[in-house]
Amino acid sequence: MFPACKYTLQARQCLCSLKVLQREHLPSLFCATRWSSSSSTTPRITSHYTVYPRDKDPRWEGVNMERFADEADVVIVGAGPAGLSAAIRLKQLAGEQGKELRVCVVEKASQIGAHTLSGACIEPSTLQELFPDWKERGAPLHTPVTEDKFGILTEKYRIPVPILPGLPMNNHGNYIVRLGHLVSWLGEQAEELGVELYPGYAAAEVLFHEDGSVKGIATNDVGISKDGSPKDTFERGMELHAKVTIFGEGCHGHLAKQLYKHFNLRQHCEPQTYAIGLKEVWVIDEKKWKPGRVEHTVGWPLDRHSYGGSFLYHLNEGEPLVALGFVVGLDYQNPYMNPFREFQRWKHHPTVLPTLEGGKRIAYGARALNEGGFQSLPKLTFPGGLLVGCSPGFMNVPKIKGTHSAMKSGMMAAETVFSKLTNENLQSETKGLCIPEYEENLKNSWVWKELYSVRNIRPSCHGLFGVYGGMVYTGIFYWILRGKEPWTLKHKGLDSAQLKPAKDCMPIEYPKPDGKISFDLLSSVALSGTNHEHDQPPHLTLKNDNIPVNNNLAIYDGPEQRFCPAGVYEYVPKETGDGMRLQINAQNCVHCKTCDIKDPSQNINWVVPEGGGGPAYNGL
Repeated sequence: MFPACKYTLQARQCLCSLKVLQREHLPSLFCATRWSSSSSTTPRITSHYTVYPRDKDPRWEGVNMERFADEADVVIVGAGPAGLSAAIRLKQLAGEQGKELRVCVVEKASQIGAHTLSGACIEPSTLQELFPDWKERGAPLHTPVTEDKFGILTEKYRIPVPILPGLPMNNHGNYIVRLGHLVSWLGEQAEELGVELYPGYAAAEVLFHEDGSVKGIATNDVGISKDGSPKDTFERGMELHAKVTIFGEGCHGHLAKQLYKHFNLRQHCEPQTYAIGLKEVWVIDEKKWKPGRVEHTVGWPLDRHSYGGSFLYHLNEGEPLVALGFVVGLDYQNPYMNPFREFQRWKHHPTVLPTLEGGKRIAYGARALNEGGFQSLPKLTFPGGLLVGCSPGFMNVPKIKGTHSAMKSGMMAAETVFSKLTNENLQSETKGLCIPEYEENLKNSWVWKELYSVRNIRPSCHGLFGVYGGMVYTGIFYWILRGKEPWTLKHKGLDSAQLKPAKDCMPIEYPKPDGKISFDLLSSVALSGTNHEHDQPPHLTLKNDNIPVNNNLAIYDGPEQRFCPAGVYEYVPKETGDGMRLQINAQNCVHCKTCDIKDPSQNINWVVPEGGGGPAYNGL
């Protein structure tokens, strides 16, 4: 893992030392007065400037809002597999052709890889293409798959399902990895090539030229109090300008969301659909350890109409570790569903429990993942920028894999961008370069072909027989026809629109955690290393502070207190005793983005907190 202090220092030196901006002394009236709620019945929850602009807040009068700016050839947002692959490939090409190219990568995590979470069982083909000598370089792929198991769970039994060659779930030739460690390693390779890495700097804003093309990004301001007022330590963020900006924020990136609207990138595709993945790492009894074993299940504890399943991977990293997790599609309908507690209940299944008994849980985390596939891919390019990786959604859902395609999209983006930047006869209608060739090249690649071939598997689970109908569909139409059926099925629509009113659903009774196999939420979040500066505006912003109680609680019995895997949302009695209010524990947030996706009112908007905040995963 990269030392945060080292890179923070380097970033400050390179970016001309983000100085503390001097501000004029505010009148004591404004310093002493908290911004009170405009409603007499609903306490103010949101204080973020994206909802309440500073130019209308008297506490910000006289504050110097000048930002320093720096120039690069390419700026990449997000140091994940896609963003780092793009950065590495750009510098490889520049070295091969003797070109000078400045590539900057900004990452909101305090360390490269600290916000990365995945299963993960990966295909090594793209890594092999990026670094043919990855083994000699010491890439952390230590566990080749040796055994592949799949089953359907009932409450007490496991029905084995054969994994035939050619089916998406076949993992022959793949590796079980701790993806955060692989991402950290990719960061080391990128730095050796001359890529400038800036962990702890969250990209908070997209910048535009006067002609409407993307100019670059601005990092977030720091030194703002929880009530939205400036502290004495207030610092304005930094502007990074580039000829091309590559957005690789991961699933449901908050800047990508803005770009979708600004450039209407989702005009010709279906809405994206998502799942939440919850993961733990355990040290188990060595006698039960089977290095290289991969196990997946569907079925219990979910019903057939709730898409999801489990994974259990045996790692080979010097001690008897297993990575296990549970994935729940966010198109579920019952507002009483609690994905975290479904995960905890699953661990008590008679075929899972024996592996964990006598073991110790050492890590926990959660992250949303894209499930829309081919039908939900947006337009990938726009003047001044493009989208890579899980930001647009290149995950192969039936394979439960996206790292290989994310990396490939980053590499193809780099190759197309490099070709454009080094074209001596380049002519551009906009200041920010438009690179439509990237999307054209992707459509002619194996990435597009792979996603197209499995396009109907996820939506086939929406029928009468649910997940089991999808398995039959996979066996007939994918295994035999390889996705060549002359139709394309549709998804159900936005995940946020799928919940039924609470009055129409049965509450779900979950067993209490035993503290040995199953655990409560807060002790789990503690294992994620999550930390935020407490005195800053909550980055879980509400467009309207009244909606949670008036709509979500009244109609859906407050589903955000159940679908959040980190205990961020709670409905608590008002201090006045006349009703309930929503309390947001933003410091608990693991940056999974589930709330932004599943909120039935679409009232929650996730924005970046101060850079460096969030989980501190160690190889999740």
